[in-house]
Amino acid sequence: MSRTALYRPHELTFRTQYAEVKERAYAAGELLLGTPGTLYRRSGTGHDYWYRVYYPVPGKQAEDFVGAAGDDEAQKAMQDRIAYAAWTVAQVKNLRKLNYQVADKGVASVVVELHNRKLFEAGLVVVGTLAYMCWLNEYGAMATAARTLDVDLARRQRLKLATPESFLASLQATQLPFVTGPGMPNQTPSTSCKLPGREGLRVDLLAPGAILGDTIQVPELEWHAQAIPHYGYMLDDSQKGAMLAGGHCIPIMLPRTERMIWHKLYASTQRTGAADKAEKDIVQAATLAAVLVDQDGASLSDSFRDAPAALQSAALSRLPRITPLLGAHPETLDAFRSLH
Repeated sequence: MSRTALYRPHELTFRTQYAEVKERAYAAGELLLGTPGTLYRRSGTGHDYWYRVYYPVPGKQAEDFVGAAGDDEAQKAMQDRIAYAAWTVAQVKNLRKLNYQVADKGVASVVVELHNRKLFEAGLVVVGTLAYMCWLNEYGAMATAARTLDVDLARRQRLKLATPESFLASLQATQLPFVTGPGMPNQTPSTSCKLPGREGLRVDLLAPGAILGDTIQVPELEWHAQAIPHYGYMLDDSQKGAMLAGGHCIPIMLPRTERMIWHKLYASTQRTGAADKAEKDIVQAATLAAVLVDQDGASLSDSFRDAPAALQSAALSRLPRITPLLGAHPETLDAFRSLH
């Protein structure tokens, strides 16, 4: 049995720093895409105008109109936004050095755009490895998280949008060359978008469904989602959180930690032919459980009783694999052994 801890807590000072970055992100409103940029004054047609010049993606410069040279209010507002963005870049850079989980710039572009379009407010939820990384940050826990090239997003029910938002157009607004990506075998229409190349960033839309891989129409996003069994349970009562990505801190929605634990253990039993992904699910579930029990004194048994029978069965079947992982977390191991 391993005596190596699955995670280590961050110092209180670092957790306070993260909390401040998150608090300011929630108060910031719409976020600037890409680098903070610089204000430039340009002349044309006899008039001067202010533009923000920035890099939406590495190596590609862009500029956005701010206002006429005499519009002091617009100029000041943009200067304040640029200053806030620059402050955030510095904070996130420091948090990365302190072993906080920070996703890459491509992920940042996608999530910032979705935030600005208020899709998370409407009910869109970040799931998968990115959600795991975000919960580690929320709990102030240091642990290993494999770099992911997948942005997994889910919706439990129809998003609360006044008018439809094109999912593909939202991703292409990042100025990254997203195209419709391949889905499950024989799956039509597609439920994902990706960047060119074998290692390109991929964005998947997921939703509750009885049969894995079925396509579910998502009319409010003019798109389709891939069905995942028991996702309705996992997405119920999702919570506000934040994601560190690129140089941004972005307000998002996350599944509840305990629901992620049971669903990840279930998912690990469904990954036939993908032993590495199944192992990742088990380790992530065990780590979240250890954090939850060690730091919050939470009872796993309460949430276990509320989980669907298939998830309960999966969790019990994975106990022999979980046991050796929790040698440094005896209270969590006892909590798993007491499940019934």
